[in-house]
Amino acid sequence: MSKESTGAAAGRLSVFKTYKLYVGGKFPRSESGRVYEVTDSKGQWLANAPQSSRKDARDAVVAARKAFGGWSGTTAYNRGQVLYRVAEMLEGRREQFVREVAEAEGLSKSRAAAVVDATVDRWVWYAGWTDKIAQVIGGANPVAGPYFNLSSPEPTGVVAVLAPQESSFLGLISVLAPVIATGNTAVVIASERSPLPALSLGEVLATSDVPGGVVNVLSGRTAEIAAPLAAHQDVNAIDLAGADEALAKELEIAAADNLKRVLRPQPVDFAATPGIDRMTAFLETKTVWHPTGSLGASGSAY
Repeated sequence: MSKESTGAAAGRLSVFKTYKLYVGGKFPRSESGRVYEVTDSKGQWLANAPQSSRKDARDAVVAARKAFGGWSGTTAYNRGQVLYRVAEMLEGRREQFVREVAEAEGLSKSRAAAVVDATVDRWVWYAGWTDKIAQVIGGANPVAGPYFNLSSPEPTGVVAVLAPQESSFLGLISVLAPVIATGNTAVVIASERSPLPALSLGEVLATSDVPGGVVNVLSGRTAEIAAPLAAHQDVNAIDLAGADEALAKELEIAAADNLKRVLRPQPVDFAATPGIDRMTAFLETKTVWHPTGSLGASGSAY
């Protein structure tokens, strides 16, 4: 619950907001029933956030895997339209996010508004890349023989994303948007200290056109949730943006149990215009060989 109220009439009791996880398009409480206190930059109580368990992490992976086939099979153009709709809804809830970012990061209202505007713009930026990234990193390859050789990108699968700890909204979107824009599904661990913008993002996604399970948002102790995700055999990649050096090393070791892509944490200026590195980090390249001329019409893919 949070201290947010829906009215200010004299003598009226405040209606406290209950923050929940976002898993499979639904809003469960933590399986363990635990919560933890979220405070603002001055240490004042803001809300009780759900403290996810290992079971919540496993449930989120199941939801993400179930959603992967449909989301990855959607045309890139349609994915862009769906993501743009999310930006529209973020814009409509701008004041809420301005308040949450200001409280989470200790910013003035004007500075928080600038961060929220940049975040919405960042989401639109990635939405615009959905039907363009294949043209940039795919194409026809010259080969020595009578063949067409074509390479095209495909999504890796289920990606675990550790959101940045300090940039609770802009950083979150900067690591999440490229994952789903390229057709992957995501299990996001919100900033441990400032999870409220991420949990509110779940409410936006639930009322948009993004299918349930494409994005799953967990809050709680980052190390506790990340450990089972790093070792999970059905997680195909993990972005360690929100891990410190010691935790990142531990998770890299856990991720080695199966073939899993690991994006190591690195200093990032989230205010700067991003490149395409976070999109290509979670794409695989499929190459198709097709004979030409008199060799026949059959082809093969590798």
